[in-house]
Amino acid sequence: MFLKSLNITNFKNYPEISLDFSPNINCFVGNNGVGKTNLLDAIHYLSFCKSYVQNTDMQNIRHHEDFFAIHGTFEKTGQTDVVSCIQKRASRKIMRLNKKDYERFSEHIGLFPVVMISPYDNDLINDGSDVRRKFMDVVISQFDKTYLDSLIAYNQTLEQRNKLLKSDSFDETLCEVYDKKLIEFGTKIFESRTNFLNQFSDLFQHYFDSLSNGSERVEIRYNSQLQDGLPFSEQLKNHQQKDRILQYTSVGIHKDDLILLIDDFNSTDSFTVPVKRFGSQGQQKTFTLAMRLAQLEFTKQQNGDVPILLLDDIFDKLDHTRVLQLLELVGQSDFGQVFITDTDVHRLERILNEQNITFKLFDIAENNIVNHVESHTDTNLD
Repeated sequence: MFLKSLNITNFKNYPEISLDFSPNINCFVGNNGVGKTNLLDAIHYLSFCKSYVQNTDMQNIRHHEDFFAIHGTFEKTGQTDVVSCIQKRASRKIMRLNKKDYERFSEHIGLFPVVMISPYDNDLINDGSDVRRKFMDVVISQFDKTYLDSLIAYNQTLEQRNKLLKSDSFDETLCEVYDKKLIEFGTKIFESRTNFLNQFSDLFQHYFDSLSNGSERVEIRYNSQLQDGLPFSEQLKNHQQKDRILQYTSVGIHKDDLILLIDDFNSTDSFTVPVKRFGSQGQQKTFTLAMRLAQLEFTKQQNGDVPILLLDDIFDKLDHTRVLQLLELVGQSDFGQVFITDTDVHRLERILNEQNITFKLFDIAENNIVNHVESHTDTNLD
């Protein structure tokens, strides 16, 4: 699977642009602020129906315009598909596949998988548990529709229960109804997350070893209140009075977290040190890179399609050796299509040529593609 072409109108800082891509490596190069990341974000929209960096779709409409439109043509196992995302001011966002509107955006998730690696990935380590839960949800939802449906239903029920807890007229019978739904959907989510981490951990360790030459050991642990041994139903019941005081639900899979650990040779337990506190910037960046590469491989194993890999500002916080290791990895044929952004055209072109990697390079200046360079002979990927 690969993205053959991209057409954008009034999206962020782009009035209009049309690009044709290589099925291998594509590079967007230019100064900061010219819109390199915006192109990656447009591709992200075509996969996830939403921005990677902006929570509000309206904010992605170009100033003084009434709408934005993103159209992408994908080649997949010999078939051509056109995906469209259109957002008008004061209107509902529209997602289309081959000119047919989706009724539910969740129907689209997973059809054209994408993995994004960006400087924002440090949030996986430094921010709260909600960011790490979102990571699990994004990965699992791309191949498991039942999980996505359960997650949507759980969050809706959680919102209803929290609203009830804030009400002056608390209805215990209605609370029990909500509890049953939380137990039903929450248990499914917990089991899926447990299975996911069991498979994901080995892939993560493999890529961390590849990027660090096996010099460090790391671990990801799944932490959930449902692991405590007490049934979820009993936990909800025992916390009901506390929840009424707090006015929100204090137990459940919405409190899950991933514990990210790195080796500490001075400790009796090698895996007791949080990478957030004790990992260097380079170690933290390698940690998140390994998580994203494992996400790509896991998605590939689950649905058979090689996700498109988006690498935003890959030289940020990575030393030269690890950049070379990363590009050597993504230059392999089994990684499929890759998009890279960088500020130094000569550096990126030199490294890719040294690695004998096929690429197409777009030099961007003030919203315009001023030229592009192709290296070697492109080959088709499905």
